Amino acid sequence: MKQDLIAPSILSADFAKLGEDVEAVIASGADMVHFDVMDNHYVPNLTIGPMVCQALRSHGIQAPIDVHLMVKPVDRIIPDFANAGATYISFHPEASAHVDRTLQLIRDNGCQPGLVFNPATPLDSLRYAIHNVDMILLMSVNPGFAGQKFISTTLEKLMQVRAMIDESGLEIRLEIDGGVNLENIGAIAQAGADTFVAGSAVFGAGNDSDPNRYDSVIGQLRTAIAQAR
Repeated sequence: MKQDLIAPSILSADFAKLGEDVEAVIASGADMVHFDVMDNHYVPNLTIGPMVCQALRSHGIQAPIDVHLMVKPVDRIIPDFANAGATYISFHPEASAHVDRTLQLIRDNGCQPGLVFNPATPLDSLRYAIHNVDMILLMSVNPGFAGQKFISTTLEKLMQVRAMIDESGLEIRLEIDGGVNLENIGAIAQAGADTFVAGSAVFGAGNDSDPNRYDSVIGQLRTAIAQAR
């Protein structure tokens, strides 16, 4: 299994000082920056676009940027995020008319492609496209808003996808997003995830006046993951 990565979602960050907030979580040991991109069409919310990604790169953020597109259609915006500095770009198969073509578009633009599955979305597309993905993201909440409660049936789905990855023999990341916290991250790790999106659990921790406020929670998340291995 790949090295475990923690990817705080900036959906829960303070956008008035986003660059400083992201710097702080990276300095505290986070591995990636997670972008939740919503279009008020595929999901009932509107968040951020490529300019925010470019702004973080211009601010000096060098960590990988993990872009989760909750938009429909997806192809138009992929080159924009690639040009803005994205590392991973993942999308929902039902938001693309041609899944393989969209995966290849992401790769052709120099990024690593991923597929995202909502809690009630079957894995049918994955069975035919697993050879062309670098990441599989399972949603453990219904997408659209931060701070939702983890849907426990996602653990069984995680185990199914972990078995598919292991059987394929491919180097694919298995990411979880939604309601991840100190109480459940151990069970999530046991089920097979290796990449953990945590928004409220990280950015909501500590006192804003403490420059090291994220150290403790990221350390505790890592400890819980290690204990579950």
